[in-house]
Amino acid sequence: MPSVQPQVSLNCWVVLPTYCEAENLRPVVDRICTAEQGVKILIVDDNSPDGTGQIAEQLVGERSNIYLLNRPEKKGLGAAYLDGFAYVLAQNADAVVTMDCDLSHDPASIPQLISQIDTAGCVVGSRYVLGGRIENWPIHRRALSVSANWFVRTLFDTGVKDCTSGFRAYRRSVVEEIVRQQPRSEGYSFQVEALRVAASGPLPVVESAICFVERAAGKSKMGLREVLFGAARLISLRLRGVGK
Repeated sequence: MPSVQPQVSLNCWVVLPTYCEAENLRPVVDRICTAEQGVKILIVDDNSPDGTGQIAEQLVGERSNIYLLNRPEKKGLGAAYLDGFAYVLAQNADAVVTMDCDLSHDPASIPQLISQIDTAGCVVGSRYVLGGRIENWPIHRRALSVSANWFVRTLFDTGVKDCTSGFRAYRRSVVEEIVRQQPRSEGYSFQVEALRVAASGPLPVVESAICFVERAAGKSKMGLREVLFGAARLISLRLRGVGK
């Protein structure tokens, strides 16, 4: 996919939560830096027992645009993003990209997302719009993803087809509002809460087609427990009158 450069110069940060991503961290960082040379990267590591934090420290020493936020224990994806958002806001970030550290999100798509943030509150890297696709997923994973997105769209009127995608670019004002509201969800339900915040703002949420590729190394953090707890959290929000 050709690189799409932003029309304006932004202080753009990638917030990259990690837990046991020793095999993936360096390749992901290298590809982010190749795709968007002006971006800064904040690695938020939850004291990974596989040495991910040590690799992150090496990267900080090697590259001037890499930063590390060490957390003492695993506290979940949502908390990692909230801590990371607070950090980059303090560094005057204009735009914030979120993505997984397992190469399922192609760093080459980062300029494509950033280029649209001047007219949107949030740009979602979407698997379910024209041109979006998924590679190497078994049928049960596809069915789970489609079902989860149907479930979310039933509960919340965001106007977005890929509600659970974690590959996004946010405008600063949206990130500030997410931090202010302090959503307590984890996993995909945090992505839904963050999307709801973005969709409630004055600027639109837009979707940009991406190719999602199943991780080749490491172990997925998504399991049945995460799915069930996430669904329960979203139902609880809906019953409290959040959404439609």
